[in-house]
Amino acid sequence: MAGPVGYDAPDLARFVDEAPKRGARTAFERDRARVVHSAALRRLAFKTQVVGPGSDDFVRNRLTHSLEVAQVGRELGKALGCDPDVVDAACLAHDLGHPPFGHNGETVLDEVATSCGGFEGNAQTLRVLTRLEAKVVHTDGRSAGLNLTRAALDAATKYPWRRGEAPDGSAKFGVYDDDIAVFTWLRDVAEPRRRCVEAQVMDFADDVAYSVHDVEDAVVGGRVDLVVIDEEATRARIAALVRDWYDPSLTDERAHRAFARLTALPWWVREYDGSRRSAAVLKDLTSQLIGRFCAAVELATRERFGAGPLTRHAADLVVPQSVRDEVVVLKGVAAVFVMAAEDRRGEYEAQRRMLAELCQVLQDRAPRHLEASFALDYRDAVDDAARLRVVVDQVASLTDESAAGWHRRLCRR
Repeated sequence: MAGPVGYDAPDLARFVDEAPKRGARTAFERDRARVVHSAALRRLAFKTQVVGPGSDDFVRNRLTHSLEVAQVGRELGKALGCDPDVVDAACLAHDLGHPPFGHNGETVLDEVATSCGGFEGNAQTLRVLTRLEAKVVHTDGRSAGLNLTRAALDAATKYPWRRGEAPDGSAKFGVYDDDIAVFTWLRDVAEPRRRCVEAQVMDFADDVAYSVHDVEDAVVGGRVDLVVIDEEATRARIAALVRDWYDPSLTDERAHRAFARLTALPWWVREYDGSRRSAAVLKDLTSQLIGRFCAAVELATRERFGAGPLTRHAADLVVPQSVRDEVVVLKGVAAVFVMAAEDRRGEYEAQRRMLAELCQVLQDRAPRHLEASFALDYRDAVDDAARLRVVVDQVASLTDESAAGWHRRLCRR
């Protein structure tokens, strides 16, 4: 089967063979449609991005964030010659495995799941795409998830390695041992631990959308006045948190230079009063920043790898250090003024306690109280580790509000 330029038959293959489909849609267009129509994507509308989705009518949630990542990634990928539907599907799918309460929830589930391999949102995304989201089944009746093409699954795999195998020594990983069969298949011809270029585009688009839009949310929500970034002490504080959370190599000098470049831009915003005019100016800032970052990356990648389609494992995304620094200090702004804000600590502690208690009561009472599909998984589990993984799958699938509702119903008796 011939594919788009830069893609061959193995890229279009699916883990479970399917009968030929009627119609003119490409295999990659079908991949994107499967993600768009998934229940897991819909649930992201009620999962935390930075602050809870019910806290403000303006603030992003995981779904709106994913849509914005897809828009950024699709355009950049298309400019480089990637199939836009492969990148789009990967961007839409990249957060499907995130649990209630964002990274706060991830921390709790990783502790709960210690005896069955831990928890990581990206590894959970692969599990959702290949097992938990109902669309296609194996001949023996087991779920094959959305059964996306190899190219789309590989593009959605941000960290193509097991726990403890990260090339940079980080704790991030993209597959549980339980899902190694499909992971081995999708990485069939790939160099170990090297991401395909479409996954690199998705990851960069995620960082860009995260950094730019979370700052916009913080400004509109009144949590940050961008004029404070002119203060040297504030820049140093942001740089310190960035080193702790995102990039240990960032020096105060590099952070200062990044802020100096950003704040010298003619469209940098220092005032926001809630008027439509100021909202438009702020929106122009987000647009200009996205264009700035993507244009620099496209140019640097083309300079290294030349013209023509850059797909799969034929190239790597080239992100100049200056762009990396500008993106990460913007992430640091949201981190300092929103995520690490003193007034959020009590909320975070309550969320962690809620999820830990919910996991415990479900472990004690399972398969009772589990949704039907997870109850069946629990009964089919062969050992305690597998049964614990099912409980974690169930809790990870919940939205912020449904997790709170389950906790009220099951833990407050």
